[in-house]
Amino acid sequence: MKLQDFYRLAVERGKNADPRGKKEVEKELARLKEEFKELKSKDKASFDQEKLSNPYADTRILHGSLNSQVKTILVGIDIDVGELLLADWLRKKGKKIDLVMSHHPAGRAYANFYEVMHMQADILRRYGVPINIAEGILDERIKQVERKVMPVNHNRAVDAAKLLGISFMCVHTPADNHVVTFLQKLIDGEKPERVNDIIDILKKIPEYKEAVQNNNAPRIIVGNEKKRAGKIFVDMTGGTEGSVKTLEKLSQAGVGTIVGMHMSEEHRKNAEKFHINVVIAGHISSDSLGLNLILDEVIKKAPEIKIIPCSGFRRFQRIKT
Repeated sequence: MKLQDFYRLAVERGKNADPRGKKEVEKELARLKEEFKELKSKDKASFDQEKLSNPYADTRILHGSLNSQVKTILVGIDIDVGELLLADWLRKKGKKIDLVMSHHPAGRAYANFYEVMHMQADILRRYGVPINIAEGILDERIKQVERKVMPVNHNRAVDAAKLLGISFMCVHTPADNHVVTFLQKLIDGEKPERVNDIIDILKKIPEYKEAVQNNNAPRIIVGNEKKRAGKIFVDMTGGTEGSVKTLEKLSQAGVGTIVGMHMSEEHRKNAEKFHINVVIAGHISSDSLGLNLILDEVIKKAPEIKIIPCSGFRRFQRIKT
């Protein structure tokens, strides 16, 4: 499979698994295309036209020829200079690595990854929060994240990939979309009554089962195992953690339990204040789940592709080849 085809497939599968629904995603892309047409020539020159077909700013090819063939991929949750040097060392030892793929964004995909946070408003709307309120409370948080990433040395790893001659890309929100869709469907189907029932469901999933063995099991951080779960919201996509103010609105909309990857102490305290149970499935294990699901989609198209896990990623394949 060519690198550009691998990338396009990851984006398309991300759209299919988007909790907003693919129609909503395509509608947003159509709106952006109309806005692009209205831009002045000087503004079009600096516009990232990748946004017109890829709605996920945190997913990009960071280095490499689009027509290069991809057969072996080194995949990690975080890829920095160390992992790229590892890839180079493995190549010298005889392993042919065609691509290094990170889950968390780097380079230009990290510089403006906060743009994907806007999708959280539509997700909140699906759970009963009015769209005007959802957009209003998210604006402040998005600006906060934007300011936080401004001083970061975004291109450090990308520069290393260029010097080493290694193709490098990141797939963030498309993979996270897969986690949400997979877990929400599973949980809705199982209809857990108590919070501990959610823990039991998670522990049967290979990625979380493996995390249990490494002392990083899913756990309840607000509420307790005997509490009734109520309406369950799997909250694991949209770039990063949203506004702390969303907890009150979700409570008012009838959400009883949030299942997330991680949660800040401020968010946890607010969830407690508004009587929302919180189950933390696990960050790296959830990221592994998302990557595994999206890689399975790729391997359906190209069964010859081999995956080498690193940097916290654990490969569990769900399809037969």
